[in-house]
Amino acid sequence: MPTTTDTDIERFQETLRRRLPPYAVILHNDDHHSMDYVVEALMKSVPDLSAEAAIAIMLEAHNNGSAVAAVCALEQAELQCERLRAFGLGASVRKA
Repeated sequence: MPTTTDTDIERFQETLRRRLPPYAVILHNDDHHSMDYVVEALMKSVPDLSAEAAIAIMLEAHNNGSAVAAVCALEQAELQCERLRAFGLGASVRKA
C-alpha cells in the first residue's frame, strides 16, 4: 500500500485551492434585528456553526461593521449568503 507523505497532502491541498478557491461570506452590521435574532440566523444559515462562534461573528459585525461568517467554495458561500439575506440580514461574498 502506498504511503501518503506531507508533501503529497500539501500538493493535494494546493490543487484543491486552485480548483476551488476560497470565498468569504461576510455578515454586515444590522441595526434592525436583535442580537439574538442575528445569532439564530447565523446558526441556521452557516452549517456546523456553534452558538459561541455565531455570537463572536455577530459581535464583530456589530462592533466593526462586518465580519467573516464562513470561508468555503463559491457555491457554498453564495448559498450561505442567500440564507442570511432570507433572514433579512445584510450579507455578501468576496474572494478570501
